[in-house]
Amino acid sequence: MNVDLIFRIAGIGILVSVLGQVLTRTGREDMATLTTLAGLVVVLLMVINLISQLFQSVRSIFNL
Repeated sequence: MNVDLIFRIAGIGILVSVLGQVLTRTGREDMATLTTLAGLVVVLLMVINLISQLFQSVRSIFNL
């Protein structure tokens, strides 16, 4: 597992957190929620890609 991926996920989390706080303080709670959801979707897509690679590896190891 790449450490780079962990840093990417942490960076996205920090960025989304800061943007959410800024948007909340300016009175745009709806945009803060959308920003949080967008960050969550991006991270979930990254994790789904890793799970797909894991299944491909298992499939190739066991010749399935």
